Amino acid sequence: MTPDYLRVYVFPLCIFLLLFCNCNKAADPFRKVWVARENGKYILYRNGAPFVVRGGSGFTHMARLKAIGGNTIRTWDTVGLGAILDEAAANNLAVIAGFYVPESKYLDYFYRNKEKVDSQYAAFRETVRRYRSHPALLMWCLGNEVDFPFKARYNKFYDVYNGLLDMIHTEDPDHPVTTTMVNYQFRNVMNIQLKVPGLDILSFNVFGDLKNLQRNLASFNWLWNGPFLITEWGIFSPQESKRTAWGVPIEQTSTVKAWFYRDFYTSHLPVNNPRFLGALTFYWGFKEEVTPTWYSVLDENGAATEIAGDMQTLWTGTAPRHRAPALEEMLVNGKKAADNILMQPGVLQTAEIKLKMPVAKGLRVVWKVLDEDFDPHSNDLPVERNADIIPADSFSVTFRAPTKEGPYRIYSWIYDACGNVATANTPFYVVGQ
Repeated sequence: MTPDYLRVYVFPLCIFLLLFCNCNKAADPFRKVWVARENGKYILYRNGAPFVVRGGSGFTHMARLKAIGGNTIRTWDTVGLGAILDEAAANNLAVIAGFYVPESKYLDYFYRNKEKVDSQYAAFRETVRRYRSHPALLMWCLGNEVDFPFKARYNKFYDVYNGLLDMIHTEDPDHPVTTTMVNYQFRNVMNIQLKVPGLDILSFNVFGDLKNLQRNLASFNWLWNGPFLITEWGIFSPQESKRTAWGVPIEQTSTVKAWFYRDFYTSHLPVNNPRFLGALTFYWGFKEEVTPTWYSVLDENGAATEIAGDMQTLWTGTAPRHRAPALEEMLVNGKKAADNILMQPGVLQTAEIKLKMPVAKGLRVVWKVLDEDFDPHSNDLPVERNADIIPADSFSVTFRAPTKEGPYRIYSWIYDACGNVATANTPFYVVGQ
């Protein structure tokens, strides 16, 4: 049972302190960027004018992002930050600059190592001093999905984290500081409120769970009712997707992804929430994560998927003149990915792409068979297999299964003549003899 002194004295005091921390912050016209609460609504000000974050998590293809209506990009660390800020300024984009912070679980490896902690502090301070006056800087993001545990054994983590946060505020009072978490996590929000009172904004990386965000924000506004950003959102993540019998996630075609993107934007993105400061689509650019196509809004050469066109339509109200090809489905041996496709090693197979519209002129098709990527931390493309794909540029091909037992995927990229691309892939498993 809960002791009476906790119930009568300590718990109410904690609630009072949490609510006190949520008090309104007055506008500060002398700062470059600040958050104000006016008439029950939080507003992000940049250079004296209201600013709603609208852009992409990523730091490439900036001119293109600006052209489709974006105003902000985001980094996860400070590698090449000077050049990124300069390019952003040239394209009139703002930058949320990220500091890489080791996860809180690395207590002995990092947080109890004074030399490493001091080195990090010095490096972060030098970065803040160097770029705090850059015109493209919007805010700092101290850590990405760091996790904020409660137990006393993590006090050293909080000491280091709060030291960095205080340093950033001291060295650069002109820009807010945020951090990100996966989805809305009550535990993280509570511990931030109790142990990290200095953060100006909370940010969420949220995909399929976006449909629950509005409810969580409303249900727990007694705990925290401050301003928030959505720093990553888009489609269902691999962790939220259906899987094959051998445990790999099934990826939707770029056309299905675009449908979910539009649905999430119109039905679940909390743009009318008075605490909402903006959102960033993930991933603006090309990224290998589970597959080279899962999150990539653009391919490695900058060809745009259907989501890029939808970003423009939703942000500006004007659709692109040429949309990416729309796909109906991809079949391998006449089956879909959910059918758990098994193959004998070295045996000829079939694959085909079906388009929603009749085949348009000028389309180019690229097929590849790649190893399954099981390393979530690798940015390297999976190994490509020589699969004897014929004919190479066709909507229907034959290919030879790899000779080594294991999981693979066959990919198809469909390019039009206007710089657009559609993507699809199907996982399969080669069964050993």
